[in-house]
Amino acid sequence: MSFFRRRSDAELAASYADRESATEQAARQRRVAHHRTGAARAAAEGQAWEDSDRARERGWLRRR
Repeated sequence: MSFFRRRSDAELAASYADRESATEQAARQRRVAHHRTGAARAAAEGQAWEDSDRARERGWLRRR
């Protein structure tokens, strides 16, 4: 019954050496999500600033 054999910590660590840990996976997913949504959000904020800047240059009477 070698299935129930106790393995040393070194053997266990070696068996998981090539796998990404759950912490590393979560961090990677956060970075990917930030990269994916950050550019679009920054572009939208820049466009809103540009629109408000143009409205300020036109004057408050011509604002619609």
